[in-house]
Amino acid sequence: MGSATTQALAASVQALAEASGVTLDTARELFAAARAVGGSSHLSGALADPSAPAEARRNVVGAVFGEFSALTRDVLKVAVAERWSNADQLIDGIEELAIRAAALSDANADIEGELFAFSRVIAANSELELALGSRLGGEDAKGELVERLLAGGASTQATLVVSSLVRQPRERRIRQLLNRAMNIVSSQRGRVVATVYSAKALTDAQQNRLSDALSRRYDGRVSLNVVIDPTVVGGLRVQIADDVIDGSIAARLADLRQKLAG
Repeated sequence: MGSATTQALAASVQALAEASGVTLDTARELFAAARAVGGSSHLSGALADPSAPAEARRNVVGAVFGEFSALTRDVLKVAVAERWSNADQLIDGIEELAIRAAALSDANADIEGELFAFSRVIAANSELELALGSRLGGEDAKGELVERLLAGGASTQATLVVSSLVRQPRERRIRQLLNRAMNIVSSQRGRVVATVYSAKALTDAQQNRLSDALSRRYDGRVSLNVVIDPTVVGGLRVQIADDVIDGSIAARLADLRQKLAG
């Protein structure tokens, strides 16, 4: 991410944070805006053109998205008035605003946990992953498939996020989309997500102790997503972003074999 985009995203996120009355409809409109901008090279070019006056770009938002709420239009106007490195990153930025709006709409919804659970379903079902990731079939059909799969088993927030992302994958794999969304929701809620690989399920007490220990290490709240993986053998393997803490017996044996071979 370029420095221009970093600054533009920070300003856009701040505008959303300062907005009053963010609802799930705000998230729906922002996702719709991301699809509209992503689906039109003329629109994305006009909104991301750094040579065009900021006021002209804001006027385009007013003209194209006039049916949206004033709150959504105001946030979009802040976003397009910023300087983005390219049009794709502007679309990414609007999509991130939509995910953050979904998180803001209900602080109690376990969006991260539900996204993670669906990512595990995808990982275990290659046919489903292929169906959602294939270029064949309409994007609306993929979105409707997700809505049917999650009906009654996930919050409306998580369902909106997943169904919206599969409608506009933009050459990204479904699990990549879900991981990005989980990280954005965690960032919005001021915490970090750790994926924990264990040979067996952890008790609530074990999860609490691990979460507390990681929170102290990473100087912030850490929530856990636990994956049961028999190859771990014993101990735990913890991944937070690119940081991996491998205390599994399998890792120790592999290290020992390497030392003996050396």
